[in-house]
Amino acid sequence: MRLKASVFALFCLIIELLGIALYLRGFFPPAEPLAGSGPNSTQLPPPLFKRVVIMLIDALREDFVFGPNGKRFMPFTRQIVEEGSSHGFIAKARAPTVTMPRIKALTTGSIPGFIDVVMNLNSPALLEDNLIRQAKDAGKRIVFYGDDTWVRLFPRHFTEHDGTTSFFVSDYTEVDNNVTRHLDSTLKRADWDVLILHYLGLDHIGHISGPHSALIGPKLLEMDDIIKKIHTSLTARESEDAPPDLLVLCSDHGMSETGSHGGSSEPEVSTPLVLISLAFPRKGGAFQPSTVEQVDLAPTLALALALPIPRNSVGRLLPAVVEQAPLREQLRLLHLNGHQLSSLLRDSNPTYQRQDGYELFRVAEKAHGNWMKLYLEGNTSEVLGNLGRKVLKQYLEALQSMSLALSKQLGRYDMYSMIVGMGLILEVLALLLLAMPEALGGAACVDVPLAPACLSLPFCLLGLLACSTHVLMCTSAEANCYFCSLPWPLAFSALLFVAALLCSLAAMAGKRFRLAGDPRPKVSSSLDWTLSELDILLLTGTVGQTLSLGASSFIEEEHQTWYFLLNTLCLAVFQDVCRKYFKERRVLGEEREESSLLPSTTDGDPLRPSFSPATELGVSLGAEKWLALTTPLLTLVCCRLLRSLNQTGVQWAHLPDLGHWLNNGEHKVFLSVLAVFSLLLIFLLVQRHCSLVSTIALALGLLGIYSYRAAVGSVLFPWQHTSRSISKGTGEARFVYVFVLGILFTGVKDLLCSQVTAAGGGGHLRSRGLWEVYSGMVLLVALLLRPHNLPTLACCLLVQTLMVQFVWERLRYDAAQITIMHYWFGQAFFYFQGNSNNIATVDISVGFVGLESYVEVPAVILTAFCTYAGPVLWACHLMCYLSSERDRAAGALSHGCYCLAVLRSVPAALYVALTTALRYHLFIWSVFSPKLLYEATHVLIAAAACLIFTAVDHDHACSL
Repeated sequence: MRLKASVFALFCLIIELLGIALYLRGFFPPAEPLAGSGPNSTQLPPPLFKRVVIMLIDALREDFVFGPNGKRFMPFTRQIVEEGSSHGFIAKARAPTVTMPRIKALTTGSIPGFIDVVMNLNSPALLEDNLIRQAKDAGKRIVFYGDDTWVRLFPRHFTEHDGTTSFFVSDYTEVDNNVTRHLDSTLKRADWDVLILHYLGLDHIGHISGPHSALIGPKLLEMDDIIKKIHTSLTARESEDAPPDLLVLCSDHGMSETGSHGGSSEPEVSTPLVLISLAFPRKGGAFQPSTVEQVDLAPTLALALALPIPRNSVGRLLPAVVEQAPLREQLRLLHLNGHQLSSLLRDSNPTYQRQDGYELFRVAEKAHGNWMKLYLEGNTSEVLGNLGRKVLKQYLEALQSMSLALSKQLGRYDMYSMIVGMGLILEVLALLLLAMPEALGGAACVDVPLAPACLSLPFCLLGLLACSTHVLMCTSAEANCYFCSLPWPLAFSALLFVAALLCSLAAMAGKRFRLAGDPRPKVSSSLDWTLSELDILLLTGTVGQTLSLGASSFIEEEHQTWYFLLNTLCLAVFQDVCRKYFKERRVLGEEREESSLLPSTTDGDPLRPSFSPATELGVSLGAEKWLALTTPLLTLVCCRLLRSLNQTGVQWAHLPDLGHWLNNGEHKVFLSVLAVFSLLLIFLLVQRHCSLVSTIALALGLLGIYSYRAAVGSVLFPWQHTSRSISKGTGEARFVYVFVLGILFTGVKDLLCSQVTAAGGGGHLRSRGLWEVYSGMVLLVALLLRPHNLPTLACCLLVQTLMVQFVWERLRYDAAQITIMHYWFGQAFFYFQGNSNNIATVDISVGFVGLESYVEVPAVILTAFCTYAGPVLWACHLMCYLSSERDRAAGALSHGCYCLAVLRSVPAALYVALTTALRYHLFIWSVFSPKLLYEATHVLIAAAACLIFTAVDHDHACSL
C-alpha cells in the first residue's frame, strides 16, 4: 500500500498520540487509596487543643514571614513568632507545587503525583484517608471559607462553607473579602471545632505582577491584621478548665521569582508554618526557624486533636508541639506515629524488614515496653528519665528514617500499560526512520507492506503471543491495569495492530538491507542522498540535542542548547549566503552574471539566481544582496536581545533581566514606547498577506491591544499621567476578540473555497486563506502576551519575513531543510517567551483576558495557546510558506509534514524510554514529568500541523 508522505506522517502521529496517551495513563495513574491496615487508633491520649483555626494563605513564601518583608509587612505575626507562644518552621513542599496536590499533602500526609496538575483544574472528591474525614467521623464540626477546591475535595464534610473560585486570577480583592466577611460572626460562635480559611489574593497578585509587585505589601498587611484578629479572639475565649486553642498559619506552596508556581525551585517549595497557642512556652531572643516537611502537619494535627493518623501519611510528628506534655504521653504519641508508618512501609515495600527505620522502630518499641514496666512499678530514679529520653530519641530517628524511605516511593505505576504504549511509540519511530528515503524522495510516497504482513506466519505467531500475554497479565496482576480494563475486543485489536506494525517493520528493514547490498545499478535515484554542510549541521544538531536530554541538567537548561544551535544555524546560513553571492559568482564568470538577470527556472538548480519576492518590498537587486548578507547577522542580534529579555531555566531564572526592568513601575514610559514600536512593526509585517478588510481589522485589533494594556495599567497613553488602572480591560479585550474571529473566519472561508475550486484558482485561495489564519493567530498572540514580550513576537515576524525574502528563496533550500529550520526557531522562541520545562513558568493569567469569571474551556485553550505560541506560529508559518511555493508545492507539503513527524517522534520516544528506566529516582522523576507533558503537547501540535498539511494537499494517496 503506497501512501502520500503527508498522509503517512499524519497516520504515524495519530498512532503515536495514542501510544503517548496510553503511556501517560500508566505513568500518571489516577490517585487511588493504598491498600493496607489502619493505624492503631485505640487508647488515644486526650486532645492537646480544643479548637483549631487553619489559616492557609495561598502562595505565601517563607521570606514573606521570616525574611525582611516579614518585619515590614507582617509585624504582628513576626512578633508572635519571635517573642510569643508559638513555634515557627519552614515547611518544604514537594513538586508539583500547585494548589490541589498541596491540599492533599496537608490533609493526607502523602505525596501526590504530577497527574494532580491536570486534575487540579477540576478536582474530584478525595477518596484517600485524610484528616478532614477523620475529624468528621469523630464528630468534629468543620467550617470552611475560601478556595472552592476544598469543597470539591471534601464534599459533605463541612457543616458550613462558602467557596470562591481560585482560577480567576484577575481578582485579588473580592476573593479575600468573601472569606473575611464571615470571620467576625464565626469567631463569636461556639458551634465549630475546626475553622479553615483559604486566602487566594496573594497568589493572584503573584500571577499578575510577580512577588516584587507594589501590591504584595498591602496584601501582606491585610493578612497580618486578620491573623491578629483571630489570635485576639481565640485568646479572649481561653479558660483554665479546657485545652487551649490552636492557630495554624501555613501555605500550600510558595512563589517563584516570576510570580508563578508548580516547579521545585527554592522560593516555590519553601513555605512558612507557624503554630500559635497558649500551650506553647513564650520565647525570647534570637529565633531561627527549623526546616520540616509539609506532610508533617497531617500527623501532628491528627494526634493533637486525638484523631487517627491518615493511613497513607508519610509525615512524622513535630516534637516541638508535644514537648510540654508528660514524657509518657510524648512516647505514646510517637509510638502511634511509628506504628502507622511501619504499617504503611510493610504494606507498600516487600523488603520492609531490611529497612533501617523499621528495625530501629522495633528496637525503640521494645525499649518503650521496658520503660513502661519501670514506670508502672513506680520507679522514680534517674535511670527512668535517662531511659525515657533514650527511647524518645530512638523513636525520632526511626520516624525520620521510615518517613524518608516512604517519601522515595512517589507513586505506583501501571507498568503493563506503560510497556504497551512504549512499544507502540518505538514502533512508530522505527517506521518513520525506515520510510525516510522514500518519504523524502521525489515522489514523496511511502510503500507500507501492512497487508502482506497481516497474512504472514510471523504475524500469527506474534499476535497469538501478545494475546496470550495479555490474558496472563490481566488475570494474574494484583493491581488494576488500565489496559486490562479496556474491552477485550479493543485490547486484542490493539495488540494485533502492534504485531502487524512489527512485521511491517521487519519487511521494510529487509527491503532496505537488500537494496543496500544489491551490487546491481539502482534504477531509482530517490534513495540517493547527497548531504550538504547545512544538512549535516541540521541532522547532527537535532540528534545531538535529543541525546543531550538524557541528563537532567540539560533538561533544566534546555534553552541554552537551542540558543547555541540557533546561533550556529545563523552562521551556517551566513556562510551559504557569502558563497552564493561571492565565491560562486567569481567561479562561474560573466556568463553566470548575465544569466542572473533572467527569470528563475523551475529546474531546481540551487546555483541559479532567481527573482525573489523581495521586489514586493521595493528592494533593488543590489540592495537585496546586501540584505541577504545581513539577514543572518540581524537574526543573531535579535536572538541575543531576546535572550536578555527573559531569564529562564532553573539555575539562573532568579537573575534580573530586561523584562523585570521594563515591568518596574518606574520604567512604564519605556515599556509603553517599546510596546507601540512592536505593535507597529507587527502591523507592517503581517498586513502584506492580508486583504483590505483584514488589514483594517488588524489595525483596529492592534489598537485595541494597546488600549487593553493601558486599561489594566501595564502601559500608558500619552495623555495619561497616572498609573492607576482605568478598568479591568474586559471590554477592550473583547473588542480585539471580535477582529481575531473576523480574520480567522475570512481565512477559513478562503480555505473552504479553495477545496471547491481546486481546478481553477484553488491554489491562490488556499495560500491566501492560510496567511489569513496566520494573521489572526498573530493578533491573538499579541493580545495574550505580556507587554514586555511584544518584542519577542515582533522579532519572530521580522526573522520570518527576512528569511523568506532574502534567504530561503534565494538559496533554494528544500522543504526538509526549511522544516527543520522552522522547528529550531519554534523551539528557541518557546524559550524566548520565558517558558521552560518547569511548570511554574506557565502563565495562567492569560487564560482570563477578556473574561469576567472563570470559564474552564476558554481559559485552558488560551493558556495553552499562549504558552506554545512560538512553536505554533512557526509551524503555521511553515504551512503558509510551503503552500505558497508554486513550483514545488506538492512535494514540499508532504516533505514538511513528514519531517515534522520525525522531529517530534524522536524526543518523545527518548522520554518514554528514559522515564521508564528512571521512574524510581525522585529527582529525575520530578524533572522528566513536566517535560514529558511538554513533549506530548508538541506532538499534538505537530499532528495538528500535519492534519492541515494533508487537508490542503489534494493528492492524498499515490495508490491504494
